[in-house]
This record gives sequence, structure tokens and C-alpha cells, in this order.
Amino acid sequence: MKSLRALHIITGLGVGGAEQQLRLLLRHMPMRCDVLTLTNPGPVAEGLRADGVRVVHLGMRGNRDLGALPRLVRFIRREQYDLVHTHLYRACVYGRLAARLAGVGATVATEHSLGEGEIEGRKLTGGVRALYLASERLGAATVAVSDTVAARLEAWGVPAARVHVVPNGIEAVRFRFDEGVRRATRARTGLPERAFVVGGVGRLVPGKRFDSLVRAVAALPGAHLLLAGDGPERAALRRLAAELGAQSRIHLLGERDPLGDSADGRTPGIPALLAAMDVFVSPSREEAFGLAVVEALAAGLPVLHVTCPAIDDLPAAEAPGARRIGTGTQELVAALRGHMEAGARRLPQPPVARRYDISRSAERLLAVYALALPGARPAPVVGDALIDAPPTGSPERGTETTPIPPGRHVHG
Repeated sequence: MKSLRALHIITGLGVGGAEQQLRLLLRHMPMRCDVLTLTNPGPVAEGLRADGVRVVHLGMRGNRDLGALPRLVRFIRREQYDLVHTHLYRACVYGRLAARLAGVGATVATEHSLGEGEIEGRKLTGGVRALYLASERLGAATVAVSDTVAARLEAWGVPAARVHVVPNGIEAVRFRFDEGVRRATRARTGLPERAFVVGGVGRLVPGKRFDSLVRAVAALPGAHLLLAGDGPERAALRRLAAELGAQSRIHLLGERDPLGDSADGRTPGIPALLAAMDVFVSPSREEAFGLAVVEALAAGLPVLHVTCPAIDDLPAAEAPGARRIGTGTQELVAALRGHMEAGARRLPQPPVARRYDISRSAERLLAVYALALPGARPAPVVGDALIDAPPTGSPERGTETTPIPPGRHVHG
């Protein structure tokens, strides 16, 4: 597959789990990959460019911007990609159809965020489901990021033979605990050295239920909350902290790089922030995978979570530091108080960190590509590992950024 040219189409490149997962995955793929974003070439686009990936912005104006479809078809046809891989709902609907019209024989889609009643944080309606299923038939394979998501797809009517589980992945070595990083990060974020620090990471949207985390920490005198992420709920969370008289202990940090500190070293990234925490909480009712929980466990943190398919689908011995809790705020307060009274403790990096290593995810995805490519002979897979993995190397990576303003066509 070394000479294969692949195009990844994604709805947007703001900071989010699917977007960051795409960036990390491309670092481990052995072929030339370009990325086309329908909208919002945000911070992840900048990170991809820094990695040497060509990023193209289609300039789509909204879900009903049908003029984006012929622009996308012409671009795919002109570039002559061997494979198109789509990510997130809008990109999957438009991208699979565009790839079919452009004559691409292999189209793969990853379902990153399918819950019981939501998709990408939005309510699932009959129309959304029908359009999803109609476009799914245009592809060669659909990737689910967990067994839970695979089961949901099959319950919808997607044939089991078309569904392949490729878990999200992490670079576990980035999250290994370092006491010096802990002290330095606490000093840089203004935290008392001996404070009890609760942590959370994710988009600040209602479905993540970070308001319950703010309420719980506010109810624990002396406890601090580090919350990394941004979104429409940020102002409301700040007001809630003020109403509860805990604004000095609730630290809303904004978006942070999951791969490390900022280039100038002044802004701690997610690995450093995890080192500064004493316990991690994921209060979301619905998750497709739960990447932040896996990262926290890799950092040696005890974790409280409402739901996390990445952990819930496995035997308890894979993640001994994880504890599943209910949705009630008082239960969360009691659990946090127990950790606070027991004092800070770091756990060994658990088996789940190795299970979800990004290199293994890349190998699994390459096996799906082999199945999807016409005439290709798939590499045999035993358990989690490829016996005959594709060759790795340092293929040339494009660095061109090609903006396509709204209304402007790409000529083939």
C-alpha cells in the first residue's frame, strides 16, 4: 500500500476527538494522505500542516449547500485518489456520494460519535437515520470506533460484514506520569502544590454534562477543577461557578493540544494537565468511545465515568483504575470526597493503554483498506495484530494548503 493515495474528508477541523484522532492516525499511516475539510479549517488543520499533511478547505456553507457536491466531485476526480475515507456525519453523506460520482472504487467511513439517541451531540431523527443508511450503502466498509458503536450500526440495519471495529488510539508514552511535570504544571496554572485537583477534558456542550462536575467540585471545599476544552457552554459554566461561590477553584482552560505543550512551551497540553490532576471524571451520558478516559488511565489517574465503551466493553482487569458511576451529582460528590480523603495516588499504566496504542489502530485500518480496495489481497489478521503488515517508511507528504472560498469551484 506504500504508493496508495488516500483522501480523508472530514466535516471540520476544530478541536474535537474525531479531528485529533485523524491527525494522530495519519502520523502512523505508510502512504500519502491528504485531508479535505468541508468547513472550519481550525486548530487541527494547523497541526496537520505542521505534520506535513496537505489540507484543502472546500468552503461549504452549511448542510444544504448542494453546490459543494460538484466541487468535491471535481476535486476528487482531478487528484485521482485510490481511496476516500470520510469522517463525521456531513462528510460521510457528501463524501461517499462524491467519491462514487468521481469513480473512486474504495470508500471507507469511520463512525466516530454514534450514541443511542444522538449523533455528534445532535438528536437522532428518522430523517438523519434514513440519510445515513442510504449513503452508507455507497461505501465499501464502515469503521466503528468501539464494539458498542458496531452493535448500534448493526441494529440500524448495516450488514455486519460491512462493519469493522478499529478502536481509537493513543500514544501511551506521552502520558506516562512524571512528578517534575506535575509540579511545573501546577505552578504554571496557579494551583496550590498540595491542592486536590479534579480533571475533565472535552467539548463544552450540554451532552458532556460538565455542569454536574462543576457542582460536585464546588461542594468540596479546597478542591480545584481543571477543565480543558471549549464550546458553547463555557460562559454558562463560568456563571455557574460564580453562583456557587467557587470561581477561584474552577479553572476553565480552553482548548489544549492533546499531543503536548504549545510550540513555545508556555501552554501545557493535555499530557501535562493530566499529570497535574489527582482524579479524572467523565460525566457524559453518551460516548462512542471515551478517548479522554483512556488517556487519563494511561497517565495513572483513577477515573470516574458514567459511560465509556472503550472501558465498559473490556474485562475489569484491563483498567483497574476505572470506576463506573451513575449520573447523580451527590454520588459524584461522595466518590470525589472518598478520593480526597484517601489522598493523591498514582497507578501503574494499565493494560488498556497498550491495547489502544495508535500503531495497532493504524494496522487494523490498513487491513480494512485492503478489504475495500478492488482486487487487493487483504493482509491476514490474528487477534489484534497483523501478521503481514504493510511496509512502513517515510513517504513524501504534501504541504500545500489550498483554500477554496465559498462559491468558488475547483476546476478539474
